[in-house]
Amino acid sequence: MNKFKVALISLGCDKNRIDSEIMLSNLNGEGVIVEDPKEADVVIVNTCGFIEESKQQSINTILEMAEYKKSYNCKVLIATGCLTQRYKEDIEKLIPEIDIILGVNDYDKLLDSIKRFIKKGDKSFYYNYSDKVINEGRRILTTPSYSSYVRIAEGCNNFCTYCIIPKIRGKYRSRKKENILKEVENLASQGVKEIILIAQDTTMYGIDLYGKKILPELLRDISKVEGVEWIRILYCYPEEITDELVKEMADNKKVCKYLDIPIQHISNNILKRMGRKTNKEAILNIIEKLRENIEGITLRTSLIVGFPGETKEDFEELKDFIKDTKLDKVGVFKYSKEEGTPAAIMENQIDEEVKEKREEEIMILQQGVSRDINSDKIGKCYDVLVEEFKDNMWYGRSFEMSPEIDGDISFKGNKDIKIGDIIKVMITHALEYDLIGVVQDESCK
Repeated sequence: MNKFKVALISLGCDKNRIDSEIMLSNLNGEGVIVEDPKEADVVIVNTCGFIEESKQQSINTILEMAEYKKSYNCKVLIATGCLTQRYKEDIEKLIPEIDIILGVNDYDKLLDSIKRFIKKGDKSFYYNYSDKVINEGRRILTTPSYSSYVRIAEGCNNFCTYCIIPKIRGKYRSRKKENILKEVENLASQGVKEIILIAQDTTMYGIDLYGKKILPELLRDISKVEGVEWIRILYCYPEEITDELVKEMADNKKVCKYLDIPIQHISNNILKRMGRKTNKEAILNIIEKLRENIEGITLRTSLIVGFPGETKEDFEELKDFIKDTKLDKVGVFKYSKEEGTPAAIMENQIDEEVKEKREEEIMILQQGVSRDINSDKIGKCYDVLVEEFKDNMWYGRSFEMSPEIDGDISFKGNKDIKIGDIIKVMITHALEYDLIGVVQDESCK
């Protein structure tokens, strides 16, 4: 069989991105990867099924690619990921143009399924559910050469009332530490400088394998890998942040003083209805502890507005939290009513119009907070990871900025600068989310 051209469209979160990278590697060189789906013989859509908006995007993308079977080169259309795992036979029946469907635990069957379809025209549909399988192994990176996500665990045991992920991805299961370190060593040998640790809940890492949470130990070991310069931690549930983790973040120079703590709300009424295992007082305490013990820490969170039963008083409490706590980065999402979750059948569902208004209010509030925080950065120097050159300007990120979600720093510089360099930049101007600066020498503090 001649090599086939394959294009992969990865939707949803960065955990999905890692699955996509594993799939590309599983082609074992028998598929030539192309960026434009119009050129591809095989088109893979790795779907997201988390909320209504992402489900619709996934379905629309599959339908668009189905048209490529008529208009372009596409001979094999493949759907994978959370949407196919969640809706299984529904997708098979509703979109007959799909030739191969794989659930989230079936990526090892990709190449054989493609070969079988090309040779015999046999369709393949796999929906294996597992509480044990972890997708890991070789990857073909889709991120820039200097930065990569590393998944340290799969699944989730939290069962928040709005979330379908445990039913799709299964129970929480940590990867073996030696496997993670081997992966990091391999990435560093390819030139990756920034390692971004992800899981549904990174703080619980190790609890199932080693009987205790060992994220601090993992951070220490990763920091010893030659070539790694930044280690970034995402998705830390606030109630699981230990004193040991705080100390490791404070002391370890390679760990970015940046933490993503998805709190979702601050009203105890709503936190209880969400099934969260914390409360307002504990959240405020951990924020204070992080700020007191980790100098200059940047805190990011995500919030849900319009959750069933969210009263005007609950929402005002959330607004006050935004104004008073002044978190550095905040993502805001309207509650999405997801079938199969306890929240979907709760009383006092909120009208869509009210959700949209509340989302807008929080975003406007946070814009003001962000503008003030950024203004305080003028005159300060940062190590900046250089990412792009366009329109006669360089663009990059400091430790305070996670890729694609936290803005960037633009600056002018000479031709000696290279993508992937880490250089000193002094901030001269501040916008709501982005910063502007000038290159400095190494003496800049």
